Amino acid sequence: MINQVVYETVFSRFDHGLWSYHFPVPEDIARLFISGSERRVICTINQAHTMHSAIMPDKGNWFIMINRVLKEKLRLNVGDKVRIALEKDSSEFGMPMPEEMQICMDMDESGKVFFLNLTPGKQRSLIYIVSKVKNPELKIRKSLAILHHLNVNKGKLDYKMLNETFKLYNEREDLI
Repeated sequence: MINQVVYETVFSRFDHGLWSYHFPVPEDIARLFISGSERRVICTINQAHTMHSAIMPDKGNWFIMINRVLKEKLRLNVGDKVRIALEKDSSEFGMPMPEEMQICMDMDESGKVFFLNLTPGKQRSLIYIVSKVKNPELKIRKSLAILHHLNVNKGKLDYKMLNETFKLYNEREDLI
């Protein structure tokens, strides 16, 4: 198996629909990292930023999405040449689990079971919600709120209700 592939591409933007900024991935390189439905990779951009992502299909082509915030942080403009290093992401969830969330799940077995029964995309979404917070106390509050929400709703995820649970947990002073 390939450890890492490095290639150059052009930072691009779709003119249509759902996705916007992206890095094209040549098909021969994409195929090295795709196994069935598994397309998760660790992508390093210009040796400056590493992120967990997926190689996505679009009308016979392949790409890696990048959001506007990261585009601005890396000072990328459409048409810029970029150096991309890809390696297979073999992490359990396709991104790192925040330590605070893992600790909370270790203390709440039923919440952990509900979390593990979610689709991989929903798991990553919840992990992202916790990991984007910098403050460890807020990470714990978000983790506890997520597990509470999953327990109350028997593993069903309703983002509108989850946001209300976040608000309640942020107001509580007795948590930490």
